[in-house]
Amino acid sequence: MLHIVYGFFMTNMRVLVSDPLAEEGLGILKKAFDVDVRTDLKEDELCSIIGDYDALLVRSGTDVTAKVIEAAKRLRFIGRAGAGVDNIDTDAATRKGIIVANAPEGNTLAATEHTMAMMLSLARNIPQATASLKKKEWKRSKFMGVELNDKVLGIVGFGRIGRELAKRANALEMRCVAYDPFISKERAAQLGVEMMSVEDLFKIADIISVHTPLIKETKHLVNAKSIATMKDGVRIINCARGGIIDEKALYDAIKSGKVAGAALDVFETEPPLESPLLTLDQVIVTPHLGASTVEAQQNVAISVARQCIEVLNGGAAKYVVNAPMVPPEQAEVLEPYAQLAEKMGRFAIQIAPGRLESVECIYGGDLSSYAASMKFVTRLALKGLLDPILQQPVNIVNAEFMAKERGITISETVTQESHGFKNLITIRIRTDKTEETVSGTVFFKGRSRIVAVGGYTMDMIPEGYVIVSRHLDKPGVIGRASTILGKCNINIAGMQVGRINPGEQAIMVLNVDSEVPEDVMDEIRSMPGIFTATFAKITSEKI
Repeated sequence: MLHIVYGFFMTNMRVLVSDPLAEEGLGILKKAFDVDVRTDLKEDELCSIIGDYDALLVRSGTDVTAKVIEAAKRLRFIGRAGAGVDNIDTDAATRKGIIVANAPEGNTLAATEHTMAMMLSLARNIPQATASLKKKEWKRSKFMGVELNDKVLGIVGFGRIGRELAKRANALEMRCVAYDPFISKERAAQLGVEMMSVEDLFKIADIISVHTPLIKETKHLVNAKSIATMKDGVRIINCARGGIIDEKALYDAIKSGKVAGAALDVFETEPPLESPLLTLDQVIVTPHLGASTVEAQQNVAISVARQCIEVLNGGAAKYVVNAPMVPPEQAEVLEPYAQLAEKMGRFAIQIAPGRLESVECIYGGDLSSYAASMKFVTRLALKGLLDPILQQPVNIVNAEFMAKERGITISETVTQESHGFKNLITIRIRTDKTEETVSGTVFFKGRSRIVAVGGYTMDMIPEGYVIVSRHLDKPGVIGRASTILGKCNINIAGMQVGRINPGEQAIMVLNVDSEVPEDVMDEIRSMPGIFTATFAKITSEKI
């Protein structure tokens, strides 16, 4: 099977699936690539074979460690058939330029409905009553429950699952409050939810359900100290990630009567066979079943398979977790600017001598309304800047990391000022020898231009091969340069000349049809009146 990726021919592109994946997803993959399904691999086993694969697809069973990623020689994509990626070392993948993507929407309803089932079961003691009756007991008074109507549901983490949970809880006439540092009070209010601090949420909630990723800030978010601030008789649910709740603190709180009960689908250690929580009648548990529906497994498998195919064929994954995301409704507007920014960065670094020290990306005009998404464009500008000067691959995933690793300062400015253009991108770079500024815009139907270089007005097509010279503005300079190129059979496709004051320094940009040998550039530089002359390739080739 032959594929063309980034200008190279690649044969037998191979995908490793190391956890069980629904047949619907496998079928899609097998139509495109060679697919091997090998599950229950230990770390050393995975390390020994991963070098032969272009993509790795996992669920929660495989730990994709830094050691595994280091052993991957061809790997370009790691896909998680599910929402979480805590079993993948995304930092190590980012450093190596490997795209990590998940399937966050595929199991949203499954996880939401499981949380609802756990909440209802917790409120009415359904698992305990079932177990009792199956032992031939009839103890109705032992399993007195509570109604959910008018209870306060505290949702910690108001993402997709949190929002779907709130919809269903509102239908039960619960009062929903939530904590999420990235959701505005106005947006939450539209969904019938009151946003507040996590501390206030803990104080007023009758039932608390956590829906955050497991990161440094959320590990043991529910602990002895926070439980002490909660209502007596609070009930706690975790269908998100083990480790968000301090299980020892929860055990102690249930034993003391502070917490009336808990419903847990995930645990700090899985399987939790030695956990003392399993000894408590007030705790109901399931073995990590949040995404275990036929529909969810099909959805996530299909999603991650399609993203894998897209990436290996040179496209972009929909749910990349280690690169900036652009909302789908903004992609059509921003993608042409991202492409332009990459070309501008590639051009700027080649005409500015010295070691790159800082980069400033300035977005003006209507682009200011997309401020939250401009990091996507900045990453492409960085890729353009770094790609010509580094020997290792640079992409949207690792560009920012590689820049910061080399001590390059990165800044982003958004302004309504655009110097007469509807939109304007300006990339200003500083090296240890000079400073250079390049500005560009996108016109109707994606037609892009570089409109200024170093303060000189231009109308330059950012494509192909370019000669940039700074020279004294006097007759004969341009003609002599053209003569030198003509003598070497180098055709000039376009010319731009800019100046500020007559008779002083001017700039000339020549678009040429082929590469210009260094000895020809030396001859141009030796001409009277030429201050500097640089050849640049605005392509994805290394220089």
